[in-house]
Amino acid sequence: MSQTTPSHSAAGGLDQLIRIAEAQPLSPVCDHFYFLRHGQTGRNAQRIFQAVDEPLSELGLRQAAHAAGLLAGEPIRTIVCSDARRAFDTAHTVAAALRLTPTAQVELRERNFGALIGTSSVNIDWACEPEGGETLTQFVARKRAALAAALQQPAPMLVVAHGGTLYALAALLGVPIDTNVLGNAQPLRFARSGPTWAITPLLRHADGDAALA
Repeated sequence: MSQTTPSHSAAGGLDQLIRIAEAQPLSPVCDHFYFLRHGQTGRNAQRIFQAVDEPLSELGLRQAAHAAGLLAGEPIRTIVCSDARRAFDTAHTVAAALRLTPTAQVELRERNFGALIGTSSVNIDWACEPEGGETLTQFVARKRAALAAALQQPAPMLVVAHGGTLYALAALLGVPIDTNVLGNAQPLRFARSGPTWAITPLLRHADGDAALA
């Protein structure tokens, strides 16, 4: 199945996510760092909310290996990743190419969608309050704390996490999100000029974009 990424208009609640993030922006000391979303999973392709143990698909494994090749030429000193299996395995594939050991953090997991896990994410509403899951405010607060801690590690550093993390990170830094940065295993370079951050994809994957989470 082809991969798709919901636009801002399709992914309800993103404006609210941005408003929450703007109230307490992130101000890293570093002037650049890298971000990598995990490789594709079977439930990405099916557009289904995932549990933390969802593995990479065969395509996801190839994407992770390709990302490792791209990032091998970058001066990365530290890797911090989500401990969710899909991000953890992606991070270790990249880390092997860089001869580094990633540090896994539970706080970098994707948003906990509670009772929605296992259901369709096609009409994802970030403003929802799922039973047994996180509210949007709780999610953004968790991501802010986790990212602030990660970005204090020796630079240049790489964060390997999730689509929701990328949305939160961009909002916390005041960077507009474009669909060309949302693909699975798409390496991104975040760089600051004065107070203004920008995102540069290292390469756009021919496989296309993918669903969130």
